[in-house]
Amino acid sequence: MVSSTEYGAHTWELLLTVDHQYEGVENEFKLPVTGDLHVGGLMLRLVEQIKRAQDWSDYAFWWEQKNCWLLKTQWTLDKYGVQADAKLIFTTQHKMLRLRLPNMKTVRLKVSFSSMVFRAVSDICKMLNIRRSEELSLLKQSEGTLKKKKKKDKNSKEPATEDILNLCNSPVSSGLPANSGLYSKTMTPIYDPVSGSPASSTITWFSDGSLNEQNCSILALSHPTCSPEVLAEMYQPRTLADKAKLNAGWLDSSRSLMEQGVLEEDQLLLRFKYYTFFDLNPKYDAVRINQIYEQARWAIMLEEIDCTEEEMLIFAALQAQYHVSKLSLSSETQDSTCESEVDEVEAALSNLEVTLEGGSKSNILEDITDIPKLADNLKLVRPKKLALKAIKTYWFVFRDTSISYFKNKESAQGEPIEKLNLKGCEVVPDVNVAAKKFGIKLLIPVADGMNEVYLRCDNEDQYARWMAACVLASKGRTMADSSYQPEVQKILSFLQMKNWTMCSQAASEPENVDMKPECFVSPRYTKKFKSKQLTARILEAHQNVSQMSLVEAKLRFIQAWQSLPEFGLSYYIVRFKGSKKDDVLGVSYNRLIRIDMATGDPITTWRFSNMKQWNVNWEIRQVAIEFDQNVSIAFTCLSADCKIIHEYIGGYIFLSTRSKDHNETLDEELFHKLTGGQE
Repeated sequence: MVSSTEYGAHTWELLLTVDHQYEGVENEFKLPVTGDLHVGGLMLRLVEQIKRAQDWSDYAFWWEQKNCWLLKTQWTLDKYGVQADAKLIFTTQHKMLRLRLPNMKTVRLKVSFSSMVFRAVSDICKMLNIRRSEELSLLKQSEGTLKKKKKKDKNSKEPATEDILNLCNSPVSSGLPANSGLYSKTMTPIYDPVSGSPASSTITWFSDGSLNEQNCSILALSHPTCSPEVLAEMYQPRTLADKAKLNAGWLDSSRSLMEQGVLEEDQLLLRFKYYTFFDLNPKYDAVRINQIYEQARWAIMLEEIDCTEEEMLIFAALQAQYHVSKLSLSSETQDSTCESEVDEVEAALSNLEVTLEGGSKSNILEDITDIPKLADNLKLVRPKKLALKAIKTYWFVFRDTSISYFKNKESAQGEPIEKLNLKGCEVVPDVNVAAKKFGIKLLIPVADGMNEVYLRCDNEDQYARWMAACVLASKGRTMADSSYQPEVQKILSFLQMKNWTMCSQAASEPENVDMKPECFVSPRYTKKFKSKQLTARILEAHQNVSQMSLVEAKLRFIQAWQSLPEFGLSYYIVRFKGSKKDDVLGVSYNRLIRIDMATGDPITTWRFSNMKQWNVNWEIRQVAIEFDQNVSIAFTCLSADCKIIHEYIGGYIFLSTRSKDHNETLDEELFHKLTGGQE
């Protein structure tokens, strides 16, 4: 037996606050404890003191001063470092959160505030029936992107609550493990590949959860676009510095929501963070495809990504086709299981899929003994500093990953005038189909920056073959790669959409068509053209896409988005070691690009395939990366925490390890090893 004196010498009082909703019930308790008391025992004592019969299984201790959860119930107070001055809050781990989806709809659901964000996003995606949750993350809107909205909304009321989709009764929201059947490939509800809605025979799989037919339709189908007035009130980046603000608020995937200052009922954005859309399948991915389409659409409409006038009209035409198809589907009874339409979608899907660097190469057969080559007369355009551009025709030969050019075909057996190695270069399309301009801009890395070379092709076929070869060569692949022909077809398909003519009477009478063109293009083009002019031009472009189904129109929209030079780039303002001025760093799925902030011109490109290692000096918040050939860079991030860039690099490398041959379970440990860092 221990005497009361001895017992008092080893005990101390700990203040515990209980986060409950009971009126008139005490919420603060002081319990005598010892340092060797484990957290589970403390929870038991506290529940006995509360004297309320309820399920306390979702409750855990939150240590406010240390900003951490005490989730390891077998650990003692001494091991955690809890002393008498600690204030512990006994609160639920699952709390209500509002998420704004890419389609601008807000859902309200219960999310784990104690799990790492990576796991929380996985649970959210299971609930919303979005496969490949590793491509998404949570984004906190930065203050800079809210200023304009706040100014405009000073005198306006809050949006109506009926716009919020309440999913708080689903299994995941209740803090229970999600039904894996809803997420597995065999049990995921089959969607109609034409309309995108769940097939009636499988909608009953949703009946136990909150994702019923109506909610599923909201997530899987695109809805009427917003008015130009609403669009004008939204944040539109004008410069690279503005675009950098969009990526400043990504949450740390290795920490919980609570640890990052997120409170109950806060609103976050759920977005596709990594632009590597793997294994898209219209039969299972109606929600996922629609949300990717919506994220692409808003990026175009808000000018977060640059595109030409010709490209903007294609995007407008595809949006118009989507809404026309949706109207025709709602007014007519159609057989949703028509095999030919499924085949069309499958064909569009095969065009859409992009083989990612570092992915599965089991299907890529390369015949080393006979690597194909291209040989053609092309125009070479070299910009001169003090003169006009010099344009001259040469005989070009594309072999392996290099381009050589000669004075003419006859001299091709000798030494070339110049040989350009395209591995690691930037390839930018310079095309205007209406003006018969088919150009390829090559930015080739050299010791002091980038060497600019322009190639001009004579026609679409020639352009598609050479452009596809350049794109593959920039990734270190040759034309023997199995992805060469699909790349050629993808480019030709995109050019075909651009090549419209007013051969139909549909475009002759725009006043007879019920269309609001301002809803399909960015504000810049509504200022440039009158409404009737815009309608006529969209209808012109619409001729080439008028036969597409709902899902095919969305897939083509995504494909066109992926073809833009700036696709997949996330921008950050950085200061490179040894530099006296700030630069912009573009992070993509396979490379980093240093960009001049003033001009927007790329200075240098570094590919992940050449990267040996990267690390962070957490004391000075500096990212250091080593590449092949003794190339090393170091920079500090000025527009966001350096952990965000560190996680981006590790995340893209993690995603490159995915394979269709494996099941859909993620190696979460590998993700955190590549992205977590050690602060």
